[in-house]
Amino acid sequence: MKAVAFNYSAPTSLAAVCSSLAQATGVAKVMGGSQSLGPMLNLRLVRPDAVFDISGLAELQRVSTQGGHVRIGAAVTHAQIEDGVFDELRGGMLQSVARSIAYRAVRNRGTMGGSLAHADPAADWVVVCAAVGAQIVIASTAGERVLPMDAFMLGAYTTALAEGELIAAVLVPPHTPQTRWGYQKLCRKTGEFSEATCAAWFDASTRFGRVVLGALDGAPRVLQGLTREVATRGPAAINDGAIDAAVAEAVPDKDAIDRQRYRVVVRRCLEQLC
Repeated sequence: MKAVAFNYSAPTSLAAVCSSLAQATGVAKVMGGSQSLGPMLNLRLVRPDAVFDISGLAELQRVSTQGGHVRIGAAVTHAQIEDGVFDELRGGMLQSVARSIAYRAVRNRGTMGGSLAHADPAADWVVVCAAVGAQIVIASTAGERVLPMDAFMLGAYTTALAEGELIAAVLVPPHTPQTRWGYQKLCRKTGEFSEATCAAWFDASTRFGRVVLGALDGAPRVLQGLTREVATRGPAAINDGAIDAAVAEAVPDKDAIDRQRYRVVVRRCLEQLC
């Protein structure tokens, strides 16, 4: 099956994209690396009247430091993060996670902004951004607004993006000498979607920490109690009782097999912190 006919254009600036979205009639979609939107178009799961390609916008392919955060342009690809193209992301959690996203062909084109906008519960960046307390920079003709990741992803494939808006950048905290992190996911085979994911981030210098469970039926969930235990007690908090209780509270409706998957990824993720 092939996509229905639509008008394609590649605006030359973020301002032009915002203007085009505001003036569009019918259904308009923004295309980053097309690794999610492309298959959906071909399967006719989406039938837009217009598609605006932002993959070539230089202003969305930059990484910089902004107000104590690292600002990652929405069109930065997984491969660029994996390859350490940007000094600000080299040697940290994001570079390590990027290496495990799907396959290299997907990473060459897939973008962080596109992944977050798609909001697949099993996506790597969805879980990581929740764990690090990322903020999403949203652009429109009205300017920019910033939402915490917790408020951005509302559910499976559902975000807080309003009509005429797109992701411009993602703000993440920088690594410090006191940063500790872990990331673990279970897939049937390399490159496939995760069946259970856990990300953990602790930075004593900012007194911020989170243990987050992903690949759920909706948005990732912060394991609040386990986060407090790990922050307070360190490795002593990584025990079967604490993990079992945290998973049971987060996914009470899952069966025993699913809960076991989540327990495994949580333990393996937290063991990376030590």
